[in-house]
This record gives sequence, structure tokens and C-alpha cells, in this order.
Amino acid sequence: MPGKERLKEIRSVKRRKRVRKKVIGTSERPRLCVYKSLRQTYVQLVDDRASRTIWGTSSLSPEIRNQIQKENNKSTISRKVGLFVAKKAKELGITKVVFDRNKYPYHGRVKSLAEGAREGGLDF
Repeated sequence: MPGKERLKEIRSVKRRKRVRKKVIGTSERPRLCVYKSLRQTYVQLVDDRASRTIWGTSSLSPEIRNQIQKENNKSTISRKVGLFVAKKAKELGITKVVFDRNKYPYHGRVKSLAEGAREGGLDF
């Protein structure tokens, strides 16, 4: 029987596959892919049909860092990342996306990012 850490990894891979088989990005409606580490939040707009990343950013990018200097709540930071992603996507001519939460449950930072992107004008 595998150890506890190995079981967590296996479950994580299963969740990721379950989510990804339902979510496919196109050039008209790219996939908004979320990844989070312990401190940062990363977002990419991906066109799966062309197998390319259209655009990506994180809470480390200079444009966002200037806005979040005083913030220490990760959910608030994620919301601002979502707003920035929505603004940038509109500049690229993208208004509709497919949300890919990856392996993460839809609450906390992932939910804040999604709400920020919706607030910024993205439709998903």
C-alpha cells in the first residue's frame, strides 16, 4: 500500500483529469487556468486546440504587485489578479472563457479569482 503522500498525489491527479476532460479551451473561448502555490496565484489563458498559451500572469507581475503592496490577505490578492486578467483579456478581444480550477476546490482563493474576473467583465 502506498504511503499517505503518494495517496494524496494520486487523488490530486485524478481530480485534475476529471476537471480537464470536461474543460476545453478554443481560440474564441480560451481556458482560464488557475494554479496556486502557498504564496502566489498564477493564471493563464490557454487555447487547447492550437496547443498554445495566449497570455499568462501571476501575483508576482509588476502591474499587480504595485496594486497589492499593502494587501496581506491572499484572497484579496487573488481577486485583484482576477480583475487584472479580465482587463487584459478584454484588451486581447476575449470576453468569454472556460474556467479551469485545476485540482483545487471552488472556494477561497480560486473563488475570489473567479469573482474578480467576472466583476472585470469576463463571462464564464
